[in-house]
Formats: sequence, C-alpha cells, structure tokens
Amino acid sequence: MDLRNRIHQIIFDSRTPLGKLFDIVLMLFILVSVITVVLHSVPTIRAKYDTLLYSLDWFFTICFLVEYGLRVFSAKNRKAYIFGFWGVLDFIAVFPSVVALIIVGHPTIQVIRVVRLLRVFKVLRLLRFIAEGYALMRILRASFYKITVFMSFIFVLVILLGSAMYVIESGNPGFESIPNSIYWGIVTITTVGFGDVTPSTALGKFVSSLIMLAGYALIAVPTIIIGSETVNDKNRKQFPCPQCHHQNYYSHKYCSECGNFFLDDEN
Repeated sequence: MDLRNRIHQIIFDSRTPLGKLFDIVLMLFILVSVITVVLHSVPTIRAKYDTLLYSLDWFFTICFLVEYGLRVFSAKNRKAYIFGFWGVLDFIAVFPSVVALIIVGHPTIQVIRVVRLLRVFKVLRLLRFIAEGYALMRILRASFYKITVFMSFIFVLVILLGSAMYVIESGNPGFESIPNSIYWGIVTITTVGFGDVTPSTALGKFVSSLIMLAGYALIAVPTIIIGSETVNDKNRKQFPCPQCHHQNYYSHKYCSECGNFFLDDEN
C-alpha cells in the first residue's frame, strides 16, 4: 500500500484501529481548541494566560492545517472532497482561523474559530454515531406537522391574549401597543418572565395566570408528540426471525412467515 492510500485509510476510514484513534484524537483537539478560544475571551484569564492560550491556538491551527492538507492529498476524488459539504466545512473551520490569529483583537474575526466545533459532527459521522442522528431526524420529521399545528395554535393564542391585554391594561405603560402586549404574552407563555412588563389590574393578572398555565403545554405537548413518534419509529424497524430469517417489525410477537414466537431479548 502506497503512502497516499495509507493516509487515506487512517483519515477517512474510521473502521480501522488507527482510523478510530485518529478520529478520537481529532475530536479531542477540536474540543480543546474551542475551549481555548472561549477562555481567551475572558479578560481575567486572558491577562494571566495570554501567551499560553495564544500558543495553544497556533498549535491547534497548524495541526488542523496539516490535517486539511493531508485530506486533500489523500482524497480519492480531490475535487469532490474540496467542493463537497464536509470539505467546505473543513476549509471554513481551518483557514479563517489563520486570519483570526493574524488579525488579533477583532471580536468578530476571533469568534470564527468556534466554527471548528461543527467538525465534531463530522467525526461523529465517521464514528458511526450518525445513525442515531438520522433516527432523530426521522422522528422530528414525523412530528413536524403535529408540532406545527400546536405551535400555530399557541401563536394565535398569544396574539389574541396580547391584544386582549392591550385593552385590559390600557392605562399601563408596559401595554401601550399591541406589539408590546404580544411581546409580554410571548415572555409569559414561555415562562421566561423578565419582569419588565407586569399587569396591574385584577383581570389582567387573571389572564396572566391562564397564559402561565398554558405555557407548560409548550414543553409537555411536543414532548408527548416526539415520545409517541419515537415508539412508532422503533415499531417501524424490522429484524430477522431467528428461525426463518423473515423480516418482522419490532411490534410483532410472532413471525408473520413461520409463526415463531419472539422472546423479549430477540426484539
């Protein structure tokens, strides 16, 4: 095996021992480099450890540059990698970091380095964790319309109650317009409660209580919907019958082909 194929196997194939080790080390480097950027933004820590943090940042940036270069060098289809989704993500995560280190002091440019954190998802994909991510996406997709209907109801409710509060609290400076009243409704129903706008009338306080109670549904209803779809997603999955190898759904207790009874540890 030549050098290029050997490097490709280590960097792109996480099924090999060296590939797995490379992905784990890469993920640790990404996480530590982001922690370094975060710590460098704290004035007291920066004043004390500026040289150390800056040196670490350069070290990680050089490592990521070398890694990107090796990926381009060893890619079987360089053009597909460079202009593909993960290749573009690698580029965005690496090269702006060099600019951020050269142009020191500008907060917008400095924070670009946090983009490196997105590459963790790439490592997770290579480590085969992405299967769970796909399952989550399927569940969210299946729940989308139900949650959309529920959120639409909440949206209409907030507008109606916000408009009602505009009338009820007409003398209250915090409810001087319908948009302000709707803002108060959103803050209240999400149970955030900044306290910058509060009702003063008895009726207004009663309406506030109703909105607060309705706010708990924002957590409960989507949780129930997603939980139900999670169960349905599992039931849609299939497994082979140990006896005849016919594919059956997890919700089945008997094989639909041979009638074999499934034990709990089989499904």
